[in-house]
Amino acid sequence: MIEKKIRIKNSAGLHTRPAATIVKMAAKYKCDFFISRNGMNINGKSIIGVMTLAAEEGSELVLTFEGDDEEVAAKEIVDFFERGFDEL
Repeated sequence: MIEKKIRIKNSAGLHTRPAATIVKMAAKYKCDFFISRNGMNINGKSIIGVMTLAAEEGSELVLTFEGDDEEVAAKEIVDFFERGFDEL
């Protein structure tokens, strides 16, 4: 299991476009992927779940990956978060 704490960097937060991109990235992998915020734990492969986080700039999230391809999934998805969803 891989667990990474990240902070939302872009000013618009985790809005529809990056949420859809994250779900699309996660769908390529077999591992389980969850995002936690303020006690809420959602499936990172669900667009509805990701959108319910309503994560604004500065929000701290915990990304959890567990399964066969967890390392490659974590690398791609964490990198996308760290790049500010390519919006910085």
